[in-house]
Amino acid sequence: MRKQDNYTFLTSAPVRRVIPAMAVPTVISMLVTSIYNLVDTYYVGLLNTQATAAVGVVFPVMAIIQSVGFLFGQGSGTYMSRHLGARRIDEARQMAATSFVGSIVCGVLIAVLGLLFLKPLSIALGSTPTILPYTMDFMGVILLGAPLMSASMVINNQMRFQGNATQAMYGMISGAVLNVLLVPLFMFTFGLGILGTAIGTVLSQLFGFIVLWVMSRRGENIPIDLKQASCKWHFQQEILKGGTPSLTRQALASIATLMLNVAAGVYGDAAIAGMSIVSRIAFIIFAVIIGIGQGYQPFCGFNYGAGLYKRLHKGFYFTILLDMAVLLLMCGPAFVLAEELVDLLRDDPEVVAVGAVALRWQLVALPMAAVVTVCNMTLQTTGQSLSANILAAARNGIFFIPLILILPHYLGLKGVEICQAVCDVLAFMLALPLIIHFFRSNLRRKS
Repeated sequence: MRKQDNYTFLTSAPVRRVIPAMAVPTVISMLVTSIYNLVDTYYVGLLNTQATAAVGVVFPVMAIIQSVGFLFGQGSGTYMSRHLGARRIDEARQMAATSFVGSIVCGVLIAVLGLLFLKPLSIALGSTPTILPYTMDFMGVILLGAPLMSASMVINNQMRFQGNATQAMYGMISGAVLNVLLVPLFMFTFGLGILGTAIGTVLSQLFGFIVLWVMSRRGENIPIDLKQASCKWHFQQEILKGGTPSLTRQALASIATLMLNVAAGVYGDAAIAGMSIVSRIAFIIFAVIIGIGQGYQPFCGFNYGAGLYKRLHKGFYFTILLDMAVLLLMCGPAFVLAEELVDLLRDDPEVVAVGAVALRWQLVALPMAAVVTVCNMTLQTTGQSLSANILAAARNGIFFIPLILILPHYLGLKGVEICQAVCDVLAFMLALPLIIHFFRSNLRRKS
């Protein structure tokens, strides 16, 4: 498909055809990635509760690394999709190279600083004395893969926003599949335990990065030419404008997980492990929502850049309806089988008791979280930086940070279990006026 064909497809083909075509590859990518994370949790759960908890403790660091990738990837991708929609290809080429270089530099800085302060960072993230050795082993190796992880996110997002989601999918899936094979090999065959999990993960990231790099130089993708990287403030500003909502969302998710671990830690290692498992299970379902939203984003960017606001409005509502249909199919069975799902990942009655309750609460609130996600992606992709950042900060920041301190104080462990669900309801109430204002102001313009 040529660039012109992508433009025609995204701006002219029926909405009910375009968004699913863009969304299916991204949903598959998100699901495979989430499942391999869950498989890692399963393998680690075969060791002990402390190792399972350690993976949850390190999750904020992995989220920060991903947030850097999303900052540069989404920041450059939203810019590229709007400019491709307006048929300004040269600007898109420069942005592709500039953001890639920036992600590598930031990934190296994270790795160096994290390794220098490995032990105090592990403690600050919520490690108890029994969890600390596992946390340090796991995080020490994961940090080495920071540049690869962030750069891979940039390439993946850039290909998606150009309308080449299928090629982006190949890169993500290749690393995920290899991870499922390598982790048990290093953990059990080589006897490296949780250290083997980290080694297998980083090697898989390296392979995935190589595949993404090769795919980005084929077909209709704009290849990354390092010579076109620019230090112009215009590009840095656009990266920040388009990427800070993702950075805000991911960074606050890391802080939220840290605070959740600390709050759960009051009730023992089993509570930390239970909440960690719930996060992995809920994210598998939420990954589908994110995947659908990511399939919608190139549609959103091209049509906004082309000035097709009524078509964008139609696509927004179609995406919401698609999300609701998917959630109906996934959340019902998961709600009924909550105990079995948690028990599958850690056969510990205390862990299951905490995890099943928290999972059910999160499942009930996920439809509202889905609406918030699509609203946030719309505002971000169209360059509404202030509104997008406010909404991005809502779920895991504006509402979560105070509530994770308040609810456990009054409700004990129950407050920890219901906190995320309460935040989803409040974020939904904030999203509605923001998205209504956006569409009303744009639909007044000539479409």
